[in-house]
Amino acid sequence: MFAVSTLVYPCVLAALCAGAGLLVDRLSGGFLPGMLLAPVGAAALIAVSQLSTYAAFAAPATPYALAFVAIAGWALGWGRARALAREWRRWRWQLAVLVLAYLAALAPVLLAGRPTFSSFGILDDSAFHLLGADYLMRHGQDYAHLDLRNSYGQYINAYYATGYPSGADTLFGGSAFILGAPLIWTMQPFNAFMLALAAGPMWVLVRRIGLAEGWAALATVTATVPALVYGYELVASVKEIVALGMILTLGALVALHPRWLWRGATGAIPFAIVLAGGIAALGVGFGAWALATVLVLAAIAAGEIRAGRERARELLGALGLAAAIVLVGALSTWTGFSRSVHVAQGIATTTNPGNLHAPLHLAQVFGTWLSGSYENAPGGALAALTYALVALTLLAGALGALRLLYLGESALLGWIAAMLAVGLALQLLAGTWVGAKALLLSSPAIVLLAWSGFAALRSARAGPALRAAPVLALALVVGVAASDAMQYHDSNLAPTARYEELAAIDARFAGRGPTLYGGFDEYALYELRDLDLGGVDFMYPPAGAALMGGHGYPVDLDRVPPRIWTAYPLVLTRRDPTTSEPPAAYRLAWQGTYYQVWARRPGAPVAIVHLGLSGRRPVKCTRVKRLARLAREHGAQIVAAIPPPVVRVEVARGRHPDWRYTHPGLAMKGAGRLRSTFSIPHAGSWEVWLKGQLMPTADIGVDGRSIGAIGAQLDGNPHNPDALTPLRATLSAGRHHLTISRGDSLLAAGAGGWAILHEIFLTPAGAPDVDTLRAVSPGRWRSLCGGRYDWIEAVRA
Repeated sequence: MFAVSTLVYPCVLAALCAGAGLLVDRLSGGFLPGMLLAPVGAAALIAVSQLSTYAAFAAPATPYALAFVAIAGWALGWGRARALAREWRRWRWQLAVLVLAYLAALAPVLLAGRPTFSSFGILDDSAFHLLGADYLMRHGQDYAHLDLRNSYGQYINAYYATGYPSGADTLFGGSAFILGAPLIWTMQPFNAFMLALAAGPMWVLVRRIGLAEGWAALATVTATVPALVYGYELVASVKEIVALGMILTLGALVALHPRWLWRGATGAIPFAIVLAGGIAALGVGFGAWALATVLVLAAIAAGEIRAGRERARELLGALGLAAAIVLVGALSTWTGFSRSVHVAQGIATTTNPGNLHAPLHLAQVFGTWLSGSYENAPGGALAALTYALVALTLLAGALGALRLLYLGESALLGWIAAMLAVGLALQLLAGTWVGAKALLLSSPAIVLLAWSGFAALRSARAGPALRAAPVLALALVVGVAASDAMQYHDSNLAPTARYEELAAIDARFAGRGPTLYGGFDEYALYELRDLDLGGVDFMYPPAGAALMGGHGYPVDLDRVPPRIWTAYPLVLTRRDPTTSEPPAAYRLAWQGTYYQVWARRPGAPVAIVHLGLSGRRPVKCTRVKRLARLAREHGAQIVAAIPPPVVRVEVARGRHPDWRYTHPGLAMKGAGRLRSTFSIPHAGSWEVWLKGQLMPTADIGVDGRSIGAIGAQLDGNPHNPDALTPLRATLSAGRHHLTISRGDSLLAAGAGGWAILHEIFLTPAGAPDVDTLRAVSPGRWRSLCGGRYDWIEAVRA
């Protein structure tokens, strides 16, 4: 699956987009540069997928529709494709740029060597795009039949039925369905590919500022993946990444306007298709960028008409055809225009900053941000270096603007000015969330201007300016590369094996829900989409779930009211000997490496009362006596859940001079070692369990001997620990020393990701890690006094 998702899938996407681009180029008269074929083709495929999903009955045919458009393009544009292929030597830098941009964007996944994604735990919006892309391919834009009693239906309804833009999702879903590849593993390659496509129009713009070959390649890559763009790509911000490619393609078409603006109606087809694709992907919010671009073109056209070089009536046909294409290509946006506007207004005015703790810094628009996350500011010497590079980029950008004026590139300069004006306006007028996206979409234009400043220095014939050019180029390249490398280093990668186990559970128990899911993991909504999932970790919990906890926290099974259990034939929990299990009405139906599935016994009665206990302290007789009295009144028996034997290891009191213990646990930041001691009652084989979040690999040792390593095991929220896969050790009775050591590689993907340790404990190997149930009559309640139990309940026989 790794090769399919990271290598085969992008090749399929490239063939689809290039074929669609050849078709558009043929229809418009054959003026598109080669580097714009795929981006324009992507916009065309978005329009096609929006139309095919608009009619629900045609939605399953979307992959075939995309393939048909691409094949038609290759057939009709075969002559153009052959001509480009014959000139392959001229394309070495362009191809290198596209490949390098893709490799950089997907670096965490590629170097991890497994199917995964890098947005895990940072911005879970990608979980809902997985749901949406899957739903749209199966049911289209028809939401009338959604079951709003479960989390799946509520999420689809809250996002997509309310006018949420879906253009990126329909292209994503349609292209992945062609291969039959799981969306969860193709999501990050799709985002990386769409960002790499943006390098196409950026190459065109870089060539307009006077750079060629190697210098053009460096400028293109750094301007396409500056720090903020790279950060948003890592968290799979699919709408913004797709929209960025559309915005840059509009800019390239503005710069190339003499080729198409006056050549008749068909000349405007690519421009209109890109407008439609951008609106479908980002919603009416794309209108700000589209309107600014149209106004720049209008000013250009008006100037040429006043100069007598062109006539206004030659534009009328182009305007009419362009309007029709934009209307049809983004049809779902226009038919639900009021909803789309409401969504855009809600996003623009919301006070909810999402994953942002504070508004992003304006300095982040300049491409360099020497921090492991765009959410956090650099500290110490890195902060000083960051702002020095920002100042240098600002000065280079000012010089670059003067160069564009000198070259007479008024169209390109006007478009850049319009884009920056839109970004600044949104930054000042909108909320934190939209302001951050405005900086993201403006950053490539700023870096492009800085490279224009480099071109100005390089064009000097001699003197300090010529000698300063390589220094500026080095600063721009190192600033962006170092910023991206730090984010690569600190990325969190999704746990592949755990999600594959969830997919296996979904296939095994499909249709047997509703299922109560006990963990916090919004990606489980996609993997378990056939189990009618509910749980408090989701935004829309089932009835009564407010009594169990809250959003962002796992389900405390002991707090579930007994009457609610009858609604769930299945319960899904993580394997963890220290947590409570479902009540006596359930039996263990399946156990894997990470999860346990519990099935409700047919006809099992509802518990009269359920007494949740921690299992750590002896239960007081007074509590058992009260429960026994209720059991006797209802003719019920008492059932007690005896937890597996557990030996706990001190974490907070252990020696860890390099780390800091804080809520929610021991933050193992950077290389270091934890040392602690424990005692076991008998010799034998024991399993050592860690609870927490561990992206980097840590080595576990007992008495100076390594028993194994654990890494790349994460859950949905760092505040909610889950047990990691245990390691086995053969130990003698008595006292032992335990160590946990981690390094910090600069090259390993995610080596700087989450590393939070909550607990360490041991259980006897080979013994069941589930509770043992003990049933007694109410008259024998004293036999339970002083015992340690996960829970006790009164159940009718």
